[in-house]
Amino acid sequence: MTSLAEHKYLSFTTFRKNGEAKALPVWIVDSGDGTLGFTTGKNSWKVKRLANDSRCELQPCNARGVVTEGAAVATGTARMVEGAEYAKIDELVAQKYGFQRKLIKAMSKVGALFGSEREAANCAIVVTLD
Repeated sequence: MTSLAEHKYLSFTTFRKNGEAKALPVWIVDSGDGTLGFTTGKNSWKVKRLANDSRCELQPCNARGVVTEGAAVATGTARMVEGAEYAKIDELVAQKYGFQRKLIKAMSKVGALFGSEREAANCAIVVTLD
């Protein structure tokens, strides 16, 4: 698992009700308790898909979600967390991604002033690998 958390981006795949896979690149951190995590918005599609099917897949990728050639697929289950669990993941993301995270948060705040519907990170996804 540590090797997965060492990557800057992972392709995080969730599944629609009809079984169709949907993948997105995410920042990832090792939570230190045997799980991986990342932050997202409560109303994101990945959170909605996880409410119906907790299965997920992870693979190293670039910022655009292009999977690293030859990368193995890691499978697991994921769940949305809030409160103290979210705060822990958010702090780990802040430590790992530093300035990039600050920039994204600032952009979210500016977007909100202009009516952007993009939701700022307000929950986390915790992944337990199989």
